[in-house]
Amino acid sequence: MSLEAHVRVDRPAFRLDVTLSAHPRQVLGVIGPNGAGKTTLLRALAGLTPTTGGRIELDGRILDDLRAEERRVGVVFQDYLLFPHLSALENVAYGLRARGTRKREARETARNWLVRVGLEQHSAKKPGQLSGGQAQRVALARALAIDPDLLLLDEPLSALDAGTRLRLRTDLRSHLTSYGGPSLVITHDPIEAMILADRLLVLEDGRIVQEGTATEVTRRPATEYVARLVGLNLYRGTAAGGRVTLETGGEFVISDHELRGPTHVAVRPSEIAVYRAEPTHGSPRNTWRGRIAGIEALGDRIRIAVDGEPPALVDVTADALADLDLAAGQDVWLTTKASAVTAYPA
Repeated sequence: MSLEAHVRVDRPAFRLDVTLSAHPRQVLGVIGPNGAGKTTLLRALAGLTPTTGGRIELDGRILDDLRAEERRVGVVFQDYLLFPHLSALENVAYGLRARGTRKREARETARNWLVRVGLEQHSAKKPGQLSGGQAQRVALARALAIDPDLLLLDEPLSALDAGTRLRLRTDLRSHLTSYGGPSLVITHDPIEAMILADRLLVLEDGRIVQEGTATEVTRRPATEYVARLVGLNLYRGTAAGGRVTLETGGEFVISDHELRGPTHVAVRPSEIAVYRAEPTHGSPRNTWRGRIAGIEALGDRIRIAVDGEPPALVDVTADALADLDLAAGQDVWLTTKASAVTAYPA
């Protein structure tokens, strides 16, 4: 059960134009900013939003002209959309009954799925009596009970509190990998995407701007959105002779002297050092001046936003912040080693 899709949806001020493929047992994670078209893509694949072009082929069947109920696609919606007046068992059996399965057989299949997701003791409860995590698993069981050729999940853990979400990530990953068909998971959480998905698709303004494994995407982000997700400074420029001249102003010395032409430069905030005065010791190859635009606490570290050529985010410890007596509006000097700069073709 492989998915090959070119999905196009045209609206007055927006166009979704995406080509993707997914193999049996492969989980695709789709990430992107709000308004990128993630949910539109999912609804188009499910047959809930009409397409204006392209072609959706699933296991050799063309789905373009099929209604949603004819596509054999299981969907887990962001808010689960469980029927409040039905029990967990009846919710899971609903899709089977809608496809003509006899009541007794549908209930037996539903009961088996509730066992598989660990909810056999809650089969008689209605959604209002279930926790968020339990409701999520009922929705997943309902989607899987119809034996779908494709499984689509829209922000499947976003309605849960942080503790429950953390516990259910691994459990959900296990269910997705044991399912025989391809899966597509939409999420705004990069950590969630990396845990759940085999491959990531980054969607911006209705098109895929980057795809690859989690390692490929995080090590070499292609856009500022991806760089922000993974906590990197990302710049674009032109490489020649071991240097990259940046579009934002300034340049970086890099360790790759063979790189030529349009180039991305990525630097971790933790690899940039900050000084109150121009450093005159050590061996950093890159030194530039800037002004502190803002300071923010992020867990056990402090993030400093510095305007300069180039602008940069810098991570320091609370002790370093106090020792340097840093504050917004101050002029500072930044340094980083050439070996800490990752440069790759744009």
